[in-house]
Amino acid sequence: MVTRCGRICLGEKKINFSTVFAGQAVGIKEVHDDIWLVSFMEYDLGYFDLETRVLEPLENPFGPKVLPMS
Repeated sequence: MVTRCGRICLGEKKINFSTVFAGQAVGIKEVHDDIWLVSFMEYDLGYFDLETRVLEPLENPFGPKVLPMS
């Protein structure tokens, strides 16, 4: 669950995420040693390193989808 101030708490570690998701449940999954993937619904949002606690966002999954013109 994302806190009101926009953090994800994993044990005693706090990762600044986004107040946009405050109160929402997000999924976190360890994909490598101390590297975690953050997802919301079926959208992957970004990765964070548990040691540095910095979130690296992926491309905006909610942005418009533009198809190439043929």
